[in-house]
Amino acid sequence: MADTSSDTVDFGFTTIDRAEKSARVREVFNSVARRYDIMNDLMSLGVHRLWKRDFVTMMDPRPNRTLLDLAGGTGDISFQWRRRGGGPVLLTDINEQMLGVGRGRAEMRGAIDGISFAVTDAEALPLPDRAVDRVSIAFGLRNCTNKDRVLAEARRVLKPGGRFFCLEFSKLQVAVAAPLYERWSFAALPAIGARVAGDRESYQYLAESIRMFPDQETLAEMMRQAGFARISVRNLTGGIAAIHAGWRL
Repeated sequence: MADTSSDTVDFGFTTIDRAEKSARVREVFNSVARRYDIMNDLMSLGVHRLWKRDFVTMMDPRPNRTLLDLAGGTGDISFQWRRRGGGPVLLTDINEQMLGVGRGRAEMRGAIDGISFAVTDAEALPLPDRAVDRVSIAFGLRNCTNKDRVLAEARRVLKPGGRFFCLEFSKLQVAVAAPLYERWSFAALPAIGARVAGDRESYQYLAESIRMFPDQETLAEMMRQAGFARISVRNLTGGIAAIHAGWRL
C-alpha cells in the first residue's frame, strides 16, 4: 500500500517528479488562499459546512482532549472544536499563506485563545510520540505527496486510545448522479475559479486531485497498514465526501 515506490507522483491527472509535488501544491494554495472559503461555498454549494459540522461532532470535543489539526488552513475545524468545548489545538499547515488566513480569522473573531499555529509538514511532525488525543485532516490528505507517511505520523503522535479523523472527497456511490457530478467538477468548477478567483488552473487541479484520491476502501486499508484499528467509514452526500476514523490502541 505504500506510495513511495516510484520517483513520480500524480499532480491531478499529470505525472510529475515526486520531489516537485510539494512546491506545486504550495503554488496552488498560495493562489487560492484569500478566496478559499468563498470558493469552498461555491464549489460545494455550501454543503462543506454541514460535512465539517458532522466531522467535528464525530471527533467528540472535550476540554481535556487536545487536537492536532493537520492541513488546517483557514481554521474551520479548529474553530469548531474550540467553540464546542474542545481542549487546546495546534493548527498546522504546510502553506504559510493559508495558515496566515486562519490566524487572521481567529484574531478577527476573538477566537485565538487555546489555538497555537505552526507551519508544519504533515509528513514530518515536530511532535513527540503519544502527544495528542485527536488528529484531524480535512480536505488536505489528497494534496500530500506521501499519504502513507502522513498516516504513520498521525498514529505516532496519538496517545493510546486516541483517534484519527480524515474528511476528504471520495468516490461517488450513486451511479445515476455520476454524469452531472463529472460536468460540475470538470466544467463548472474551473469556470467558477476563473471568474471568481481569476485562476482556472488551480481549480482544474483541485477537481482532478479529487478523482486521483484513493476511494473509501483503499483509504481504509491504508489506515490499517499504518496501524490504526477499529476503522470506520461514513459516506456523506452519496459518497461525494467521506469521513474515515481510526483508533490508536
